[in-house]
Amino acid sequence: MPAREPAVRRPVIGVTSYREPASWGQWTSVSAVLVPSRYTDFVVSAGGLPVVVPPLGDEPDPAAAEQVLSRLDGLVLIGGADVESSRYGEEPHLLAQSPRVDRDASEILLATMARDTIPVLGVCRGMQVMAVAAGGVLEQHLPDRIGHLEHSPGPAKYGVRVVEPRAGSRLAEILGDHLEVNCHHHQGVAAYPTYEVAAWSSDGVIEAIESPDSAFHIGVQWHPETGTDGRLFEALVAAAGGQRAGRRAAGAQGSDGVEVARGNAER
Repeated sequence: MPAREPAVRRPVIGVTSYREPASWGQWTSVSAVLVPSRYTDFVVSAGGLPVVVPPLGDEPDPAAAEQVLSRLDGLVLIGGADVESSRYGEEPHLLAQSPRVDRDASEILLATMARDTIPVLGVCRGMQVMAVAAGGVLEQHLPDRIGHLEHSPGPAKYGVRVVEPRAGSRLAEILGDHLEVNCHHHQGVAAYPTYEVAAWSSDGVIEAIESPDSAFHIGVQWHPETGTDGRLFEALVAAAGGQRAGRRAAGAQGSDGVEVARGNAER
């Protein structure tokens, strides 16, 4: 019998999640870990293997976060409720949403620790988490400045905005210089230390940030998972696979040229 070809290892992509009451079948208001399936569907379509990452608690252990990240090749920080304003040293706006303490603590920690280790895609709230984790500040209610509600037209409704990626940005390489997106956010990024703006909308709202020091560390203010364009997820998975291959190649041999056992038994 001919030997079977070894299976190609798909990049493992962590996808953060909510902890919310949910109902199904005979069960009502059960505390559950949830993630909209469109995120995981796009990861699968892009060739990745999605793994749901639950909130790690109100005061997560950095060692636990490190162990989680050590098993991932990439990370998606999904959308959700406002980041609590105390995380960036401000009092809450009157229209601020109720904080999700466990998500804030967990995702800010993961974003901080992932910055120099694995590729990351932040979506809406996820982009804001990335900025706050880097010491940035959020604009708590955009309509106060821009005078309209087109970025968040109502409950469970998406606004359609035109986004223009910055020429020369990694985002522009992936998406081009002009696209329409679905958005649902009343907050935005105001300060973003160590990141660069990668896109704006016509009203001056920052629509994307990216790290100049990594191959893929991008946050977008819109919701790519609600459309049909999977290029951001494809780029994330490709970057995750490429970085993992580089790590394995670097770790495959020790300083004396002898293969390292971890290279054979990795994960």
